[in-house]
Parts: sequence; structure tokens; C-alpha cells
Amino acid sequence: MSASGFWQDSQKSAKVVNELKVLKARIQPFNDIQNKLKDAKGLLDLAGAEDTALLTDLQKDLERFSQEIASLEFNLLLGGEFDANDAILSINAGAGGTESCDWVKMLMRMYCRFAEAKGYKVKTIDILEGEEAGIKNVTLLIEGPFAYGYLKAESGVHRLVRISPFDANKRRHTSFASVDVVAQIEEDIDIKIVEKDLKIDVYRSSGPGGQSVNTTDSAVRITHLPSGIVVACQNERSQLQNKQTALKILKAKLYEEERRKQEEKLQAHYAKKQKIEWGSQVRSYVMHPYSMVKDHRTDYETGNVNAVMDGRLDEFIEAYLKMQKATQKN
Repeated sequence: MSASGFWQDSQKSAKVVNELKVLKARIQPFNDIQNKLKDAKGLLDLAGAEDTALLTDLQKDLERFSQEIASLEFNLLLGGEFDANDAILSINAGAGGTESCDWVKMLMRMYCRFAEAKGYKVKTIDILEGEEAGIKNVTLLIEGPFAYGYLKAESGVHRLVRISPFDANKRRHTSFASVDVVAQIEEDIDIKIVEKDLKIDVYRSSGPGGQSVNTTDSAVRITHLPSGIVVACQNERSQLQNKQTALKILKAKLYEEERRKQEEKLQAHYAKKQKIEWGSQVRSYVMHPYSMVKDHRTDYETGNVNAVMDGRLDEFIEAYLKMQKATQKN
């Protein structure tokens, strides 16, 4: 970074700066805990047996350090090729009309709260509101160290069971939404997109107005004909910017699709775990007649549904990553 001319190449410098952030995110917490333990040992050497107040404080510090070390051990699970990257997270409503659209909105809030707790930035790339309430589908860009490493555990079908607030008879309803998570990849990844394979539609943005949004056909939807993958972007100010962002997302999705195909050849069980279809949910959220969130891949469950919906997903993610690690060893 100190080399002459480094900052003149903005693309290269941005990549190196991002790599530095990732390395610091891995190394700095280890250095911090190491320094804390050295300081605690120094105080312990100075403390006498009669200095009960200091010994009590040191005991509390060691308990806190133990939790921090456990957190560092958890981070070792994030060693995948793109785990350090930003994440592109899409949520789509399943069958169920307004119920499923409301479920998508609830899941969107859950992931935004999770990202907020991690210090991540969240940008809404594309959103389609429900006809009566909720959201039909939404695509979020979640930016932060290891965002993909954490959120890749969320891919699959999520099932909600509750008393419907839209049902005058207060009956119990089951709703489904699919979550898809791919890593945002660097521009130099070798994925070729041929122009003739693309169907590009432009339309008027449906988000908040201002500065040409909602007044021109600036939103862009791209369909990749060979794969059937559809991406859209409407949050940028110009049609060109939206097209560039949509192409970037398409590239990430195509790369993820190719990666999945390769892994399916190597691991027969992978296809079963990652296949997204209605009725093969990866996690259930039950709000009635009892409270429980259960991950069907790891069997991890909790009765604190409100905490989960408020973004407390770490335990579910950790259980999934540990299961994935054990599976890879076998």
C-alpha cells in the first residue's frame, strides 16, 4: 500500500484494502486476547493472597476471556474460499399470498437486525412489495467481514407456523419463504456472460422517489436464458448503474451455481442439504400452539422465538458450520 502509484489503480487498491480488512478481522482479536491474558498474568503475579478484591476481578476477567476465546474458535469455522466476502441475500415468498409476503418482511427484518448486531452495512438492491401487505421478494447486499461465511447457513426454505393476523377467524396458518445466499465475488473471477444469453427489461422503480427514481424507467431486470436465473436492481440512480449492479449479482449467482454443481459431483449428500423446494424446509419457526425455532439439518432448537426474530442467529449458524465441518472431514 505504501508503494508509489498504488492508489492510482482504484480497482487494485480497493481489493488490497479489503484484503487487509479481512486479515485484520482474523488476526486482531487474537492479538487483543493475548495482550489481555498477559496483563491479567502480570496483575496475578502482583496480587497477594489477601487481596481478595483484585482476585475476584481477575476471576471475572478470566471468565470473560474464556468466552472471547470460544468466539475465536468459532471464527476458525469460517475458512471457506469466499467466507470472508460480502453476501447477496435474496428472500422470496412461497405459496400463501399475503401470509407468505408478510413472512418475507419478517425474515428481512431478522437478517437486518443480525447484520446490525455484527456491524455490517445493509443495502436493498431490489424489492417487490406485496399486493396487500408484506414483500414478495427482496435482494439485500450485506457488507462486512465474513458476511457470507455466516449467512450461507441460511440458504433454504424457512417455514412459519402462527395464528394469522390477516385471518378474522384467528386460524393457524403455515407460510413458506426461500432464502438464497451467494458470495459477492471479485470482478476478476472468470465467469463469461454472453450478451445474446441475456434478456434485459427496464421498468420504473417502485421504491421511494427522488432524483429521477420513480420518474424514469431506470430499474433493470436481467434474465440469463441458459440458466433461467433472474436478477434485478432498482436502488441506483441511473439505468446504467442498475445494469452494472445487476450484472455483478448475476455473475455471483452463476459462479455459485457452477460451484454447487462441482460440489454435487464430489459430495452426493450436498445436493440433498442445499436443494430448495417447498416442503423441504431447513428451519421451522413455530409461534402457535407453542414457541420453538428448530433447524432440521442440525436439530438445534430454542424456545425463544422473539430473540431469533430479533436477529439472534449465532447459535444456529455455529451448529450448521460445525456440522458442515464434520461432514467435510468424513
